[in-house]
Amino acid sequence: MLIGNKGRQRAISNLHVARVSTVPFFVITQLSAQLSALVRAGAKVSVVASDDEHSCALSTVGGVRFYPVNICRNISLIKDLKSLFQLIKLFRAQRFDIVHSTTPKAGLLCAIAGWIARVDVRLHTFTGQPWVTMSGLKQRLLKLCDRLIGMLNTHCYTDSISQREFLVSSGIVSPSKISVVGTGSLAGVDVKRFSRDRFSYHDRLALRTSLSIPQCSKVVLFVGRVTRDKGIQELLDAFSCVQSSLSDDVVLLVVGPFEPDAKLLFENFGDDIAHSNIRIIGFSDTPESYMAIADVLCLPSYREGFGTVVIEAAAMGVPTIGTNIYGLSDAIVDGETGLLVPVKDYRALADALHKVLDDDVLRTNMSISACSRAVKSFDSEYCSNLLIQEYEGFFR
Repeated sequence: MLIGNKGRQRAISNLHVARVSTVPFFVITQLSAQLSALVRAGAKVSVVASDDEHSCALSTVGGVRFYPVNICRNISLIKDLKSLFQLIKLFRAQRFDIVHSTTPKAGLLCAIAGWIARVDVRLHTFTGQPWVTMSGLKQRLLKLCDRLIGMLNTHCYTDSISQREFLVSSGIVSPSKISVVGTGSLAGVDVKRFSRDRFSYHDRLALRTSLSIPQCSKVVLFVGRVTRDKGIQELLDAFSCVQSSLSDDVVLLVVGPFEPDAKLLFENFGDDIAHSNIRIIGFSDTPESYMAIADVLCLPSYREGFGTVVIEAAAMGVPTIGTNIYGLSDAIVDGETGLLVPVKDYRALADALHKVLDDDVLRTNMSISACSRAVKSFDSEYCSNLLIQEYEGFFR
């Protein structure tokens, strides 16, 4: 695949790659392993993102240069125009060979700026569509933005096969301009980090003790942004049902930052949330420690690009119960590595939780299958090599 008028083959070691995201936090949590692989392969790698409290953490990714460009998550015409002009100026000055964006706002601004600056290879990875749960003018506007991303970029990716099918069938991107790297996911999973072998029996017991979780209790885990779109209401309703139906004690761990729309949902459980067998952890940069004591992950999202947390949990030997939506239907093999339930159906979610928690043989089989699949198909080193091959392919 030849780009521009250069017509020459170029290895990754000769390429200057810019990865662009709205916020550094996304880069740190999702792309660190991939960026490190690019650096080891000899590429010149830069990160473009907003300059915020997480920017300094980018220094942990050795060999990567950071260019701060503040990109507002919400629509703000003046701020967005300022960011666009900064990106155009940066792209022209640095003459990146490849600009690869993730997150919606960064994707739109990069598509426009890259096209104006005549960047050779302009890429974007879709990781889910916020407009799926919207309606009216806002939905039409955001769909138009995604169409522009598809039109102005050289090529696009999705982090799941079902998401690609959805975008094509919705008329957002032409089939020839969008694909999936490997079997999906944004950047794979560090299977050395997400490994149950890292946590001894005493490690797990100590964590349970610190959280006042009895050794005999089953643990349901949620990891992610705590917001309504993640199905938090259904999770709480289903958990209440499971508590009353299981003979064994069951505890719900909620790990992740709270968004304003979800805070009120927990008020029904009273001032002492611990008495309801719910443990609120908040954000953690070591979610694997909680996965090490979990029996099942629960992710009843309304929308999801892929669900990287599902594969992280799978690598830890934790099966997942999630909603049957595009993205999660790729991350979870129904009946093998977990169970899929209808979206916004808390009764079906409760039945699935009861089924998995009450059947030790089923849960063990799912645990083994989930771990095997994660290691075989989603190892971050394997996924990073596939992406490097994609980058080189644009210059053959």
